[in-house]
Amino acid sequence: MAVSPKKLFTIPNIISMARVAMIPLFSWAFFTGKEILALAVVIVSGISDRLDGVIARKYDMISETGKWLDPMADKFTQIALALIMFLRFYNSADSMMRFTGWVFLGFIAKEVVMLLFALTMLLTHKRPAAAEVWGKAATTAFYIVMGLLLFAGPDVGILARYFDGLCMWPWLATALVVVTLVLMVIAFLSYIPDTYRKFFVEGKEGKEEKAQ
Repeated sequence: MAVSPKKLFTIPNIISMARVAMIPLFSWAFFTGKEILALAVVIVSGISDRLDGVIARKYDMISETGKWLDPMADKFTQIALALIMFLRFYNSADSMMRFTGWVFLGFIAKEVVMLLFALTMLLTHKRPAAAEVWGKAATTAFYIVMGLLLFAGPDVGILARYFDGLCMWPWLATALVVVTLVLMVIAFLSYIPDTYRKFFVEGKEGKEEKAQ
């Protein structure tokens, strides 16, 4: 069924689309040495992630399109940011930062799996699971840690670029990334019961109803 422009181009949906459009802007800023712009893009993306949901609920702009567009924007953004950080830390002279780079692959793996689950649910006309408390906490932590790394992280931070040697300790950067990954794994596990119910319980009940 086609989605009408009125239902598609709501303010929350436009914000979600803008978050996806920020990905190439951040990538360009990061790899061309414009760290301040890259940090600004991450901050705006993180704030807008919260803003679209608030607007949708407050002004009754919740739509079926928004229910899958918003989490898709989150996943594409987090995959892109984690991949960029992996590429930067992978070649770091610091062994701790190289380890941190590999940790970012865990972020990518988790988001790719969830993205595949979400696409499968959409293709089978099932609504993806709504964000749980752990999911929101993990997303918030991800944006905060990304912002901290871009501001004061070893090898990537603004402080390290403009003030030689001024950055957070490598072990602290690694600890923040690992804690965020743990939160994301917990969030992933929290989605499993609802996803199982939608795939197997509701599917079985639907087949039984048709048989009757």
